Amino acid sequence: MNILEAGQALRSRRVSCLELTDHCLDQISKLNPRLNAFITITEESARAHARVLDRELANGRDRGPLHGIPIAHKDLISTKDVRTTSGSKLFRDHVPTVDAPIVEKLTAAGAVMLGKTGLHELAYGITSDNPHFGTIRNPRAPSRTPGGSSGGSGVAVATGMAFLATGTDTGGSIRIPASFCGVVGLKPTYGLVNRSGIQPLGLSLDHIGPLTRTVADAGVALAAMLDNDARLRPAPGSCQYIRIGLPENFYFTHIASEVRDAVQKAAQAAERFGVRVTQVRVPDIDALNDVGRIILLAEASALYQPYLSRREDFGADVLALLDQGRLVPATDYINAQRIRKMLVSEFCALFSTIDCLLTPTTPTTAPLIGQKQVELDGEMVDTRLATTRLVRGVNVLGFPALSMPCGHSAEGLPIGVQMIARPFEEHLLLVLGEALESELSRR
Repeated sequence: MNILEAGQALRSRRVSCLELTDHCLDQISKLNPRLNAFITITEESARAHARVLDRELANGRDRGPLHGIPIAHKDLISTKDVRTTSGSKLFRDHVPTVDAPIVEKLTAAGAVMLGKTGLHELAYGITSDNPHFGTIRNPRAPSRTPGGSSGGSGVAVATGMAFLATGTDTGGSIRIPASFCGVVGLKPTYGLVNRSGIQPLGLSLDHIGPLTRTVADAGVALAAMLDNDARLRPAPGSCQYIRIGLPENFYFTHIASEVRDAVQKAAQAAERFGVRVTQVRVPDIDALNDVGRIILLAEASALYQPYLSRREDFGADVLALLDQGRLVPATDYINAQRIRKMLVSEFCALFSTIDCLLTPTTPTTAPLIGQKQVELDGEMVDTRLATTRLVRGVNVLGFPALSMPCGHSAEGLPIGVQMIARPFEEHLLLVLGEALESELSRR
């Protein structure tokens, strides 16, 4: 059952808000001990809130599509009177006194918070193998990573522990778990969703968005997250007017053959419902990724500089990155920001000829937990660099991107396709994503 189906069941009185909440809490009770998706479970307050929402529906008050829908928040988003750890020993006992604006908005929309999902320490990594709160496991194959940093959110949605979970994305941290766990992940345009009350990592790269089971659900979630004055461009009247660019360089090299085949089949599926697909040559993505790495190294290290005397409170991988960031010269950071502007201009020029870029989300399916390297085109490549290779650059650009399932490997592991649009064209991504989701479901 997805959000829209659950909403219909609620309004027809076939199920209550409390029953939906109990179902998700039962799933958490059964699955969380093995998969470790949640750090904190707010069982008592969730049931109390669900009862209030049931009374509201009975009295004729309907808050909208999220009324009574059980959700989870990534555990770096401030929640009043509920600890918010950021997956870190530094903040293990941190209990905010106010909700982050995104929590306020989703609560006002009628969502029921079930708890806080686990993540890679400080959201600085792609494995969600957390030294302080334990390893999060992929629901499709528990020996494999769910991706990160929003790994707990991806697992919660994929297993029915929650209908919706919030995530953050600095270098792919929504889209990577979406790809590895077989769910939908939306990274909105930079700055579109209010990031106040969320533990930052790279201030000029951080985004926040939803992970859901379907593209339509992602649209429902995004609508609830937006400020009232948010100005998105209108949705296209028909998919027949959408121009998809399929990259002829970079994105389809050094990827697993099963991933390449699945994404190319997704492009063919888009053509079947009238989308125009053309080959395009993309600007220098390697340079874009280099810029992203330099900016993140410098910004994250500057942010956590006051804590670096407490070296024993960091995991080894995060500490190594923070130490590395301290070595980045100011000239390198400034030059990276200068090159960033040039590359944004080049991508804007590309998007004058297309409406959407269609690529793989990740070059492989989910690696094994602890796997340091993956083999791509006969070459052994660092897992972290490979996993972020196709997604990191979109954070540098600030463009919106949607990841959705487009197939499975021979082992039954999910494969994700990524769609990238111009700033504030989330509606285009959602329309295209829904149409592609429908077409793929027929096969």
